[in-house]
This record gives sequence, structure tokens and C-alpha cells, in this order.
Amino acid sequence: MTLGASSTRTASSTNTRHRLQARRVAFDLSRSPLHWIPGDPLSSHLINGINLLLPAGELWFCRVYNQALLHITDPILREDVQGFIRQEGMHAQAHRKAELWLQEQGMDVSTYRRRVDFVFQQLLGDAPLGLKPLQHRWLARHWLIARVGIVAAIEHFTGLLGDWCMNSDSWDKADPVVADLFRWHLAEEVEHRSVAFDLYAHLCRTQTGFYLSRQALMALVFPLFLQFIAEGGRSLAGQDPDPAVRKLARRTTARILLDIERIGRRNDNVPTFSLIARRTLRWVAPGFHPESEGDTAQAMAYIARSPAATAGALNRAS
Repeated sequence: MTLGASSTRTASSTNTRHRLQARRVAFDLSRSPLHWIPGDPLSSHLINGINLLLPAGELWFCRVYNQALLHITDPILREDVQGFIRQEGMHAQAHRKAELWLQEQGMDVSTYRRRVDFVFQQLLGDAPLGLKPLQHRWLARHWLIARVGIVAAIEHFTGLLGDWCMNSDSWDKADPVVADLFRWHLAEEVEHRSVAFDLYAHLCRTQTGFYLSRQALMALVFPLFLQFIAEGGRSLAGQDPDPAVRKLARRTTARILLDIERIGRRNDNVPTFSLIARRTLRWVAPGFHPESEGDTAQAMAYIARSPAATAGALNRAS
């Protein structure tokens, strides 16, 4: 992988133009219960655990993409990447507040947070795999492109989760504040679903190199993504006041994936594992592009009625 212009479709060659903007949100979780999805502590803890994963990950996205801006030759793509950075920065702030809510609920988040911070600040920092001897100028560009590709693979999951969320009404029965926090975030993931993919394509010299390298990165990211989701849920379930719920912390990742499949089929509180796997297989197709993986108008319609986004806009205006 070397820097260069790929002929793969980028933001400047699509038929539609949607300008990304960061939106402030305002929400009050003080009355939101830990089990915010009624009768479903496992789904509640799995999704709550994402609050601990997102801030470090999204701030890492921002750091990597700020470095990548220097190598973008397409002005429209550069503008999209800048909008992406601003949105991800806002997401990190919102979920850091939700992390404080978990602490107020009596959850110790420090152990899991240290693991997450180690991955994003050390293993995926500017020194490749955290090894200072590898931090050479000749390797820096290749490492930057690899990290951009990792972001693209992760954004595939956030995009497909966003598309699932926009087409599910299962959270209508859940705590409205927590549900809106995640729905607002996932709507913006649908909104900017193509940016990371387009940037990675732009920085890869050839379409063949782009295709092969993104398959290799997805093979790495897919199991790690699932492991982090399961580990975050276990870290919180193990501290639950209910002894029966604490038993969930002893389940293996494979068992949790089976539970996700069962819960998703039964009540759609989470997307089924089979849906995640099926949508990820689309990534393998040579002609794959995230543009077809969601509906921007649908996402924008939700953002327009999101209580958190509406309150944030009012606060900013005042």
C-alpha cells in the first residue's frame, strides 16, 4: 500500500452530494436505568459497554484522519473527511458523558477502559504495534494507510448497525434517552458511511492493492470487533446488582454470539449475529461500496426528530 490516487469511486465521483456537519447534542441520563432495555439485561450491558469503547476509538479515528488530510488530493473528499472528523469528535464527547452515567450507576469502568486505551493509544498509535524501533519515516506512510483501512473496516460495522437501527422499532419500548443517544449516533454513522471507505480507496495506489488489503484488514477487524463487544458487556454484567445477571460475565464470546442471535430473532433488541455476518460478507465483493448499505434520507429524518440533537441545536442557538 502506497499513497496515490485510486480509480475506485470516491466522494467526488458519486452522483449526490451530502455535506457532513457536526451536531451538538444535549441529553440527561440521570433517570435512565442500567437495564435500559426492559427485561433484557444482556442486550443492555452489551450496548452499554459500547459507551466504554467508543470515545477512545473515535478520538483515534480523528488523530489518524487528521494525519491523512495531508495526503488527500480530492478537495471534495477532503471536505468529507473534515466533516467526518468533526462528527466523530462529537460522538466521543457524548459517549464519554454516558460513561460517567455508568460510573454513577456503580460500574467500575477502569479495567476495560485500560484495555481499550492500550489498543488505540499503543498498538495502533504512531509507532506501529507500539514498537518504537518501527517508527521510521519510510514506514510511516504505510502504517498510516493501514490504520485508515482499519477505520474503514470498523466503519463498515457502525454503518450496518446504523442501518439496522434505522429500520428497527424495538428500542421504542426502551429508555428514551439512552435509545436516542445511540440512535442519533447510528444515524450519523449511516450519514457518513462512505467516507472511510472512500478515503482508503483514495490512498491506495491500485484497485487490486485496495481490494486485497481491505480483505486482509477485515479478516483482522471482524473477530476483534466481536470480541471487544462481548468483553465490554461481560465487564459490566459482572458488576450487576442482580446475581443472576452477574452469571452472564462467565459466558464465552461464542456463547454471547449465540445469545445475540437468539435475542435478535426473538425481539430485535440487537441485530442477529447472522445479519452481521451476512452484511460483512458483502465487503468481499469487488464492486462493494457502502453507498448502497443505508439510506441517508432516512438517517437525516431521524436526526431531525432526535430529542438530543434538537436540544443541542437549541442550546447552541441560545
